Amino acid sequence: MSQPALFTPFRVRELELRNRIVIAPMCQYSAIDGCMTDWHLIHLGQLALSGAALLTIEATAVEPEGRISYADVGLYNDETEKAIGRTLEGIRRWSEMPIAIQLAHAGRKASTEVPWKGGAQIAPGHANGWQTVAPSGVPFNPNYVPPTALDKDGLKRIRDGFAAAAKRAANLGIDAVQIHAAHGYLLHQFLSPLSNQRADEYGGTLENRMRFPLEIFEAVRASFPGDRAVTMRVSATDWVDGGLDIEQSVAFAQALERKGCDAIHVSSGGLSPAQSIPISPSYQVPLARTIKAAVNIPVVAVGLITEATQAEAIVATGDADLVALARAILYDPRWPWHAAAELGGQVTAPKQYLRSQPSKYKSLFAH
Repeated sequence: MSQPALFTPFRVRELELRNRIVIAPMCQYSAIDGCMTDWHLIHLGQLALSGAALLTIEATAVEPEGRISYADVGLYNDETEKAIGRTLEGIRRWSEMPIAIQLAHAGRKASTEVPWKGGAQIAPGHANGWQTVAPSGVPFNPNYVPPTALDKDGLKRIRDGFAAAAKRAANLGIDAVQIHAAHGYLLHQFLSPLSNQRADEYGGTLENRMRFPLEIFEAVRASFPGDRAVTMRVSATDWVDGGLDIEQSVAFAQALERKGCDAIHVSSGGLSPAQSIPISPSYQVPLARTIKAAVNIPVVAVGLITEATQAEAIVATGDADLVALARAILYDPRWPWHAAAELGGQVTAPKQYLRSQPSKYKSLFAH
Protein backbone atom coordinates (compact mmCIF):
# COMPACT_ATOMS: atom_id res chain seq x y z
CA MET A 1 0.00 0.00 0.00
CA SER A 2 1.48 3.35 -1.04
CA GLN A 3 2.16 6.10 1.48
CA PRO A 4 -0.78 8.53 1.78
CA ALA A 5 0.06 11.96 0.35
CA LEU A 6 -0.97 13.55 3.65
CA PHE A 7 1.85 11.71 5.41
CA THR A 8 4.66 12.40 2.98
CA PRO A 9 7.42 14.82 4.05
CA PHE A 10 7.64 18.36 2.76
CA ARG A 11 10.15 21.19 2.89
CA VAL A 12 9.59 24.94 3.26
CA ARG A 13 12.88 26.75 2.76
CA GLU A 14 15.16 24.80 5.13
CA LEU A 15 12.34 23.60 7.37
CA GLU A 16 11.73 19.86 7.11
CA LEU A 17 8.12 18.86 7.81
CA ARG A 18 7.28 15.23 8.58
CA ASN A 19 3.85 15.39 6.95
CA ARG A 20 1.41 17.84 5.35
CA ILE A 21 -0.62 18.68 8.47
CA VAL A 22 0.05 22.04 10.11
CA ILE A 23 -1.65 23.55 13.13
CA ALA A 24 -3.10 26.96 12.36
CA PRO A 25 -2.69 29.90 14.75
CA MET A 26 -5.63 30.12 17.14
CA CYS A 27 -6.14 33.04 19.52
CA GLN A 28 -6.74 31.96 23.12
CA TYR A 29 -7.48 35.36 24.73
CA SER A 30 -5.66 34.18 27.84
CA ALA A 31 -2.60 36.46 28.08
CA ILE A 32 -1.94 39.05 30.78
CA ASP A 33 -0.42 42.35 29.60
CA GLY A 34 0.61 40.60 26.38
CA CYS A 35 2.38 37.80 28.26
CA MET A 36 1.66 34.12 27.77
CA THR A 37 0.37 32.26 30.82
CA ASP A 38 0.25 28.63 31.95
CA TRP A 39 -2.79 28.23 29.70
CA HIS A 40 -0.54 28.61 26.67
CA LEU A 41 1.82 25.93 27.95
CA ILE A 42 -1.12 23.55 28.41
CA HIS A 43 -2.78 24.47 25.11
CA LEU A 44 0.31 24.54 22.88
CA GLY A 45 1.92 21.68 24.76
CA GLN A 46 -0.90 19.24 24.02
CA LEU A 47 -0.93 20.25 20.35
CA ALA A 48 2.85 19.70 20.18
CA LEU A 49 2.16 16.02 20.97
CA SER A 50 -0.43 15.65 18.20
CA GLY A 51 1.74 14.26 15.42
CA ALA A 52 1.22 17.26 13.14
CA ALA A 53 4.20 18.66 11.27
CA LEU A 54 4.18 22.27 12.52
CA LEU A 55 2.69 24.19 15.44
CA THR A 56 1.87 27.88 14.88
CA ILE A 57 1.57 30.28 17.81
CA GLU A 58 -1.54 32.43 17.76
CA ALA A 59 -1.74 35.97 16.35
CA THR A 60 0.97 37.78 18.29
CA ALA A 61 0.82 41.57 18.33
CA VAL A 62 3.86 43.64 17.41
CA GLU A 63 2.72 46.54 19.62
CA PRO A 64 0.23 46.75 22.51
CA GLU A 65 -2.33 48.64 20.40
CA GLY A 66 -2.12 45.89 17.78
CA ARG A 67 -3.71 43.29 20.05
CA ILE A 68 -7.20 42.15 19.13
CA SER A 69 -8.11 42.31 22.80
CA TYR A 70 -6.47 43.13 26.12
CA ALA A 71 -6.04 39.36 26.61
CA ASP A 72 -3.96 38.72 23.48
CA VAL A 73 -0.35 37.64 23.23
CA GLY A 74 2.31 40.16 22.20
CA LEU A 75 5.97 40.13 21.29
CA TYR A 76 6.95 43.77 21.74
CA ASN A 77 9.07 44.01 24.88
CA ASP A 78 11.36 41.95 27.09
CA GLU A 79 8.50 40.75 29.31
CA THR A 80 6.44 39.35 26.43
CA GLU A 81 9.53 37.74 24.93
CA LYS A 82 10.43 36.08 28.23
CA ALA A 83 6.89 34.77 28.66
CA ILE A 84 6.96 33.12 25.23
CA GLY A 85 10.41 31.79 26.05
CA ARG A 86 9.15 30.09 29.20
CA THR A 87 6.33 28.46 27.24
CA LEU A 88 8.67 27.28 24.49
CA GLU A 89 11.11 25.86 27.02
CA GLY A 90 8.38 23.66 28.47
CA ILE A 91 7.18 22.47 25.06
CA ARG A 92 10.63 21.76 23.65
CA ARG A 93 11.54 19.64 26.63
CA TRP A 94 8.99 17.06 25.46
CA SER A 95 8.39 17.70 21.75
CA GLU A 96 10.56 18.06 18.65
CA MET A 97 7.75 19.61 16.60
CA PRO A 98 8.90 22.78 14.76
CA ILE A 99 7.21 25.96 16.00
CA ALA A 100 6.16 29.00 13.97
CA ILE A 101 4.65 32.27 15.15
CA GLN A 102 2.07 34.50 13.51
CA LEU A 103 3.00 38.18 13.81
CA ALA A 104 0.04 40.50 13.61
CA HIS A 105 -1.55 43.91 14.09
CA ALA A 106 -5.32 44.09 14.49
CA GLY A 107 -5.73 47.66 13.22
CA ARG A 108 -9.36 48.79 13.41
CA LYS A 109 -10.40 45.39 14.83
CA ALA A 110 -8.29 45.92 17.98
CA SER A 111 -9.51 46.97 21.44
CA THR A 112 -12.29 44.39 21.71
CA GLU A 113 -13.73 42.26 24.49
CA VAL A 114 -12.85 38.55 24.58
CA PRO A 115 -15.22 36.39 22.48
CA TRP A 116 -16.98 34.67 25.38
CA LYS A 117 -17.95 38.13 26.68
CA GLY A 118 -19.38 39.21 23.35
CA GLY A 119 -16.28 40.38 21.47
CA ALA A 120 -17.55 43.94 20.92
CA GLN A 121 -15.29 46.97 20.67
CA ILE A 122 -14.14 48.57 23.92
CA ALA A 123 -14.07 52.32 23.38
CA PRO A 124 -11.05 54.47 24.22
CA GLY A 125 -11.11 55.70 27.80
CA HIS A 126 -12.83 52.57 29.09
CA ALA A 127 -10.99 49.88 31.03
CA ASN A 128 -9.07 47.59 28.63
CA GLY A 129 -9.81 49.86 25.65
CA TRP A 130 -7.71 52.13 23.45
CA GLN A 131 -7.85 54.16 20.24
CA THR A 132 -7.51 51.95 17.18
CA VAL A 133 -5.61 52.75 13.97
CA ALA A 134 -6.21 51.77 10.34
CA PRO A 135 -5.38 52.80 6.77
CA SER A 136 -8.40 55.14 6.85
CA GLY A 137 -10.87 56.41 9.42
CA VAL A 138 -13.48 53.82 8.47
CA PRO A 139 -14.76 51.69 11.39
CA PHE A 140 -15.28 47.93 11.10
CA ASN A 141 -18.79 48.38 12.46
CA PRO A 142 -20.79 51.62 12.07
CA ASN A 143 -21.40 51.61 15.83
CA TYR A 144 -17.68 51.53 16.65
CA VAL A 145 -15.43 54.48 17.43
CA PRO A 146 -13.68 55.23 14.11
CA PRO A 147 -10.00 54.36 13.88
CA THR A 148 -7.30 56.98 13.42
CA ALA A 149 -5.82 56.96 9.92
CA LEU A 150 -2.14 56.09 10.08
CA ASP A 151 0.27 58.83 9.07
CA LYS A 152 3.82 58.21 7.82
CA ASP A 153 5.20 58.10 11.37
CA GLY A 154 2.57 55.54 12.32
CA LEU A 155 3.40 53.39 9.31
CA LYS A 156 7.08 53.49 10.22
CA ARG A 157 6.34 52.60 13.84
CA ILE A 158 4.39 49.53 12.80
CA ARG A 159 6.98 48.46 10.21
CA ASP A 160 9.65 48.75 12.87
CA GLY A 161 7.41 46.82 15.27
CA PHE A 162 7.13 43.89 12.87
CA ALA A 163 10.89 43.92 12.31
CA ALA A 164 11.63 44.04 16.03
CA ALA A 165 9.17 41.21 16.74
CA ALA A 166 10.82 39.10 14.03
CA LYS A 167 14.19 39.62 15.72
CA ARG A 168 12.72 38.58 19.06
CA ALA A 169 11.22 35.49 17.40
CA ALA A 170 14.66 34.64 16.04
CA ASN A 171 16.15 35.07 19.53
CA LEU A 172 13.58 32.58 20.80
CA GLY A 173 14.66 30.00 18.22
CA ILE A 174 11.30 30.04 16.45
CA ASP A 175 11.49 28.09 13.20
CA ALA A 176 9.27 30.24 10.96
CA VAL A 177 7.27 33.46 10.91
CA GLN A 178 3.82 33.85 9.42
CA ILE A 179 2.71 37.43 8.75
CA HIS A 180 -1.03 37.96 9.28
CA ALA A 181 -2.63 39.72 6.33
CA ALA A 182 -6.03 38.05 6.67
CA HIS A 183 -9.32 38.11 8.60
CA GLY A 184 -9.81 41.87 8.47
CA TYR A 185 -6.75 42.83 10.48
CA LEU A 186 -4.41 45.71 9.63
CA LEU A 187 -2.56 44.38 6.58
CA HIS A 188 -5.79 43.03 5.14
CA GLN A 189 -7.31 46.47 5.78
CA PHE A 190 -4.63 47.97 3.53
CA LEU A 191 -5.30 45.40 0.80
CA SER A 192 -9.08 45.84 0.65
CA PRO A 193 -10.62 48.86 -1.12
CA LEU A 194 -13.49 48.67 1.39
CA SER A 195 -11.25 49.69 4.30
CA ASN A 196 -8.43 51.48 2.47
CA GLN A 197 -9.65 54.84 1.19
CA ARG A 198 -6.29 56.62 1.27
CA ALA A 199 -5.33 59.13 -1.40
CA ASP A 200 -1.55 58.71 -1.03
CA GLU A 201 0.84 56.05 -2.37
CA TYR A 202 -0.67 53.48 0.01
CA GLY A 203 -4.22 53.67 -1.35
CA GLY A 204 -6.20 53.59 -4.55
CA THR A 205 -4.77 51.11 -7.05
CA LEU A 206 -4.04 47.52 -6.11
CA GLU A 207 -0.33 48.26 -6.51
CA ASN A 208 -0.64 51.02 -3.92
CA ARG A 209 -2.83 48.96 -1.57
CA MET A 210 -0.27 46.15 -1.64
CA ARG A 211 2.59 48.51 -0.85
CA PHE A 212 2.42 48.49 2.96
CA PRO A 213 1.90 44.71 3.35
CA LEU A 214 4.85 44.14 1.02
CA GLU A 215 6.95 46.59 3.03
CA ILE A 216 6.07 44.63 6.17
CA PHE A 217 7.14 41.41 4.47
CA GLU A 218 10.45 42.96 3.46
CA ALA A 219 11.05 44.26 6.99
CA VAL A 220 10.35 40.87 8.54
CA ARG A 221 12.39 39.01 5.94
CA ALA A 222 15.37 41.31 6.56
CA SER A 223 15.09 40.83 10.34
CA PHE A 224 14.65 37.03 10.46
CA PRO A 225 17.50 34.58 9.77
CA GLY A 226 17.90 33.83 6.08
CA ASP A 227 17.64 30.07 6.51
CA ARG A 228 14.28 30.28 8.25
CA ALA A 229 10.95 30.64 6.46
CA VAL A 230 8.78 33.75 6.31
CA THR A 231 5.24 33.14 5.06
CA MET A 232 2.03 35.15 4.70
CA ARG A 233 -1.59 34.40 5.60
CA VAL A 234 -4.12 36.04 3.29
CA SER A 235 -7.87 36.38 2.99
CA ALA A 236 -8.26 35.66 -0.69
CA THR A 237 -11.68 37.33 -0.86
CA ASP A 238 -13.75 39.62 1.33
CA TRP A 239 -16.94 37.86 0.17
CA VAL A 240 -18.35 41.37 -0.41
CA ASP A 241 -19.05 43.03 -3.76
CA GLY A 242 -16.42 45.67 -4.47
CA GLY A 243 -14.00 44.23 -1.92
CA LEU A 244 -10.79 42.27 -2.23
CA ASP A 245 -11.30 39.32 -4.56
CA ILE A 246 -9.40 36.27 -5.77
CA GLU A 247 -7.96 38.03 -8.84
CA GLN A 248 -6.40 40.75 -6.68
CA SER A 249 -5.17 38.13 -4.21
CA VAL A 250 -3.47 36.21 -7.01
CA ALA A 251 -1.61 39.40 -7.93
CA PHE A 252 -0.63 39.88 -4.27
CA ALA A 253 0.58 36.28 -4.05
CA GLN A 254 2.69 36.74 -7.15
CA ALA A 255 4.18 39.93 -5.72
CA LEU A 256 5.00 38.07 -2.49
CA GLU A 257 6.67 35.32 -4.47
CA ARG A 258 8.87 37.88 -6.22
CA LYS A 259 9.86 39.27 -2.81
CA GLY A 260 10.95 35.82 -1.61
CA CYS A 261 7.93 34.68 0.41
CA ASP A 262 8.26 30.99 1.33
CA ALA A 263 4.58 29.99 1.45
CA ILE A 264 1.06 31.41 1.37
CA HIS A 265 -1.69 30.31 3.75
CA VAL A 266 -5.04 30.92 2.04
CA SER A 267 -8.06 31.86 4.16
CA SER A 268 -10.88 34.35 3.48
CA GLY A 269 -13.24 36.92 4.93
CA GLY A 270 -13.19 38.82 8.19
CA LEU A 271 -13.04 42.37 6.81
CA SER A 272 -16.70 43.35 6.73
CA PRO A 273 -19.87 42.47 8.66
CA ALA A 274 -21.57 42.46 5.24
CA GLN A 275 -19.68 39.36 4.11
CA SER A 276 -21.70 36.48 2.69
CA ILE A 277 -19.65 33.29 3.01
CA PRO A 278 -20.81 30.04 1.34
CA ILE A 279 -19.66 27.89 4.27
CA SER A 280 -19.37 24.17 3.58
CA PRO A 281 -16.62 21.56 3.93
CA SER A 282 -13.47 22.68 2.06
CA TYR A 283 -15.19 25.94 1.08
CA GLN A 284 -11.87 27.81 0.87
CA VAL A 285 -9.98 25.12 -1.03
CA PRO A 286 -10.93 26.55 -4.48
CA LEU A 287 -9.24 29.80 -3.41
CA ALA A 288 -6.08 27.92 -2.47
CA ARG A 289 -6.23 26.00 -5.75
CA THR A 290 -6.48 29.21 -7.77
CA ILE A 291 -3.51 30.79 -6.01
CA LYS A 292 -1.45 27.60 -6.26
CA ALA A 293 -1.98 27.58 -10.02
CA ALA A 294 -0.50 31.09 -10.22
CA VAL A 295 2.63 30.72 -8.04
CA ASN A 296 5.49 28.30 -7.57
CA ILE A 297 5.72 28.48 -3.80
CA PRO A 298 3.90 26.23 -1.31
CA VAL A 299 0.24 26.92 -0.60
CA VAL A 300 -1.64 26.00 2.58
CA ALA A 301 -5.39 25.31 2.54
CA VAL A 302 -7.59 25.85 5.60
CA GLY A 303 -11.26 25.98 6.52
CA LEU A 304 -13.68 23.22 7.57
CA ILE A 305 -11.17 20.49 6.82
CA THR A 306 -12.32 17.86 9.30
CA GLU A 307 -12.01 14.41 7.71
CA ALA A 308 -8.89 12.42 6.90
CA THR A 309 -10.03 11.50 3.39
CA GLN A 310 -10.94 15.13 2.74
CA ALA A 311 -7.44 16.32 3.74
CA GLU A 312 -5.84 13.51 1.74
CA ALA A 313 -7.76 14.53 -1.38
CA ILE A 314 -6.68 18.17 -1.05
CA VAL A 315 -3.02 17.23 -1.00
CA ALA A 316 -3.15 14.25 -3.37
CA THR A 317 -4.95 16.18 -6.12
CA GLY A 318 -2.57 19.14 -5.83
CA ASP A 319 -5.16 21.66 -4.65
CA ALA A 320 -2.68 22.64 -1.92
CA ASP A 321 0.64 21.45 -0.57
CA LEU A 322 -0.37 21.49 3.08
CA VAL A 323 -3.59 21.54 5.07
CA ALA A 324 -4.04 23.61 8.23
CA LEU A 325 -6.26 22.51 11.09
CA ALA A 326 -7.74 24.80 13.75
CA ARG A 327 -11.07 23.96 15.37
CA ALA A 328 -10.85 20.35 14.22
CA ILE A 329 -7.65 19.78 16.16
CA LEU A 330 -8.97 21.62 19.22
CA TYR A 331 -11.88 19.20 19.21
CA ASP A 332 -9.61 16.21 18.59
CA PRO A 333 -5.99 16.91 19.60
CA ARG A 334 -5.03 13.48 18.22
CA TRP A 335 -6.52 14.18 14.78
CA PRO A 336 -3.24 13.32 12.97
CA TRP A 337 -3.07 9.96 14.80
CA HIS A 338 -6.58 9.06 13.74
CA ALA A 339 -5.99 10.24 10.18
CA ALA A 340 -2.84 8.13 9.95
CA ALA A 341 -4.73 5.10 11.25
CA GLU A 342 -7.50 5.61 8.72
CA LEU A 343 -5.24 6.26 5.73
CA GLY A 344 -2.39 3.89 6.53
CA GLY A 345 0.18 6.54 7.42
CA GLN A 346 2.55 7.02 10.34
CA VAL A 347 2.91 9.71 12.97
CA THR A 348 5.47 10.53 15.62
CA ALA A 349 4.18 9.98 19.15
CA PRO A 350 5.72 10.56 22.57
CA LYS A 351 7.46 7.55 24.11
CA GLN A 352 5.09 7.85 27.04
CA TYR A 353 2.13 7.17 24.72
CA LEU A 354 3.53 4.35 22.58
CA ARG A 355 1.62 1.67 24.48
CA SER A 356 -1.66 3.35 23.50
CA GLN A 357 -1.28 2.10 19.92
CA PRO A 358 -4.23 -0.20 19.12
CA SER A 359 -3.14 -3.67 18.05
CA LYS A 360 -4.92 -3.34 14.71
CA TYR A 361 -2.66 -0.36 13.84
CA LYS A 362 0.71 -1.99 14.51
CA SER A 363 2.71 0.44 12.35
CA LEU A 364 0.91 3.66 13.29
CA PHE A 365 3.73 5.20 15.33
CA ALA A 366 6.97 5.99 13.55
CA HIS A 367 10.22 5.14 15.32
